[in-house]
Amino acid sequence: MARAKATAAMMPVPLPPDVRLMQSAAQALAVLAGIAIGAALVMWIVRLPVFALRSISVEGEVARNSASTIRANAAPKLAGNFFTMDLQRARAAFEAVPWVRHAVVRRIWPNRLAVTLEEHRAAALWSADDGNHKLVNNHGEVFEANLGDVEDDALPRFAGPEGSAPQMLALYRRLQPALQPLDEGDVERLALSGRGSWRAELDSGAAIELGRGSDDEVLARAERFVRTLRQVTDHYQRPLQYADLRHPDGYAVRLKGVTTVLPKEPARKR
Repeated sequence: MARAKATAAMMPVPLPPDVRLMQSAAQALAVLAGIAIGAALVMWIVRLPVFALRSISVEGEVARNSASTIRANAAPKLAGNFFTMDLQRARAAFEAVPWVRHAVVRRIWPNRLAVTLEEHRAAALWSADDGNHKLVNNHGEVFEANLGDVEDDALPRFAGPEGSAPQMLALYRRLQPALQPLDEGDVERLALSGRGSWRAELDSGAAIELGRGSDDEVLARAERFVRTLRQVTDHYQRPLQYADLRHPDGYAVRLKGVTTVLPKEPARKR
């Protein structure tokens, strides 16, 4: 009995529930206080002047704009320091610079940005319905830029529904070499109607109605036309003025200086 009483006396007395709750609350407050202090310390550190942006290096394709011009255009739209800057917004700021197609922005420790640029490469002029002419790059994307910056005067002109530029560029790249044997010059203008009918205008002034269908169907009609037109032009010794390939079993042509319409007879005097 004595041993049992001694053992019972040595066992810790459980704390009342309210005391345990107070201890848990105190521990939780201590953890929260530590987190708050740590967060405040981190915020203080990231705002130190040493992390303010000191320089922006520009690499990649900068033929259309100098690096200093690109920095001057984008810098006013940049906000934050090395830690707080939103890289997606920074990328958008650089891509808003004329002729910039794509930008990759990276942080360089501790206070620099590195920007790698890809420029638009003009492949065609885009005739917009609102009269605000734009450009088409080699990816089939329509973009705005100063047309006076384009050195290539031989760019073709595209006219078509909104969103059709990629399709037009793809067909142009196949149609241009297919029409070369005509010796009528390059495709100067390629148009796509709202109903899906294609029309090509050449440097010589000749116009070709290519009709509707898939790219393969349109190209097949053009190739058949090129293979057989020489027989007609050699016979009449006249250049092409107009061709209509929309007929199912053939095509109609009009040559410069050749007509099938009889001239009107002058009125006889009575």
